[in-house]
Amino acid sequence: MALEHAILVSLAEKTASGYDLARRFDASIGHFWKASHQQIYKVLGRMESDKWVESHLVAQDNRPDKKVYSITNEGRDELMRWSSVPTPIEPLRSEFAVKLRGTQFGDREAVLADVRVRRAAHEAQIAYYEASAQRHYPEPASLREDELGAYLVLRGGILAEQTGMAWCDEILQAFEAER
Repeated sequence: MALEHAILVSLAEKTASGYDLARRFDASIGHFWKASHQQIYKVLGRMESDKWVESHLVAQDNRPDKKVYSITNEGRDELMRWSSVPTPIEPLRSEFAVKLRGTQFGDREAVLADVRVRRAAHEAQIAYYEASAQRHYPEPASLREDELGAYLVLRGGILAEQTGMAWCDEILQAFEAER
């Protein structure tokens, strides 16, 4: 996937300025697809040249005009094409896993401290995701069709964090049993 597709999905949901898109990435999409504000603006320019998005200026009081982007028919066609191609399995690449595997050759207590920090981070992220789920999807059984995809991504995030936390617990228990 390219950043372009993440932007197209976001604009298909709702038109936005570059600044608003960057904020959306910070608040939601960025949990699974990272992009800096600078990257977003650069890609928006390329997407406009490719006719996947179009922009118009919106006047603002006491501030410069704002450029608001929307998806075009060509952009929707690209989303349709992209969504029809099977997604490759994303390989796991984890410095942490390599460090854990090499614990016997390194600083065991530092690795265990790292595990505890990771566990706390997973726990905090779960709390954030669950609060978001409660705020945006308090009744999952009655989701509208246009909410289902975002809800399922949020659920995937919760499950991934729960798995990460469970793995940290297993690591800590295994090292405790070894003592």
